[in-house]
Parts: sequence; C-alpha cells; structure tokens
Amino acid sequence: MGLSSVTPSTSTASASTAGDVIAARLPWVLLSLRITVFIVMFVWTLDKFVNPAHGMAIFEKFYGIGGVPELAVYIMGAFQLVLVFAFVFGLAKRYTYGLIFLLHGGSTLSSFPQYIDAFNHLLFFAAWPMWGACFALYLLRDADTKFTLRKTQAS
Repeated sequence: MGLSSVTPSTSTASASTAGDVIAARLPWVLLSLRITVFIVMFVWTLDKFVNPAHGMAIFEKFYGIGGVPELAVYIMGAFQLVLVFAFVFGLAKRYTYGLIFLLHGGSTLSSFPQYIDAFNHLLFFAAWPMWGACFALYLLRDADTKFTLRKTQAS
C-alpha cells in the first residue's frame, strides 16, 4: 500500500521536472535552429549579389528556367534578403518561417537527380536535415521566443 501511494507522486514530480527542463531548453534549441538556417539562407542570398551568374545557372540547371536576366537575380536576392532578416528576427513567423520552409523544400526537391547519384553528390544530402529544421521551426514558431522581435504570434 505504501509503495503504490508513493509511485504516482514521484512520477508526477519527475514528469513535471522533465516538462520544466524542456520548457526552459526549447527556446534555446529553436534559436540555434533559426540562426543556423539563417546562416545558410543568408550565404545563398549573398551569392545572388556576389555572383549573379551562379544564380542564373542554378535557375537553368535545377528549375529548368533559362535566360533569367541578371537584374532578376538581383531583385530576387533583394526579396530574399528581406525575408531572411525577417526570419532571423522572428517577424511574421507564420509567413517568414513558412516561406523559408517552402523555399528550402523547393530547392531540396529540385535537386532530386543528385540524390540518385548519391556518392558523387554527398553534400546535397545536407539539405534534408535542414529542411527538417525548417519544418520544426514552422511547427514550433510560437515557442521560438529567444531573441525575437515578436515574442508570440497567434496561430
């Protein structure tokens, strides 16, 4: 009788403590995901300004869109720059996190031929966990409050 009456309270306290630990750590985990996704997206954005010919080649090779003018690459880069900064600062999370997820997903899926020839394109596989991180950030966007300009957002 004594053992059964102690067990529920112990497991409840343990569950509460675990929940407290998760609640305390989650914002830090989401911050690390947001910053590391930002770093990748920011470098890809800078590439459009530093080497627009590379951006034009990517549109042709991976999206089948040839003849993209250099000015269009700069304009897309400008929009992407605004998006990645809004994303890293946690602004309009439903939209910025969602767009980052969709853009990275499009990039990941458009690289499908590289996955078939896996051992000659190993670095392309890094896109998959990053896409998972983008998905996690989108789903947990309301809990991503560490160093954001908007702490909460209605879902």
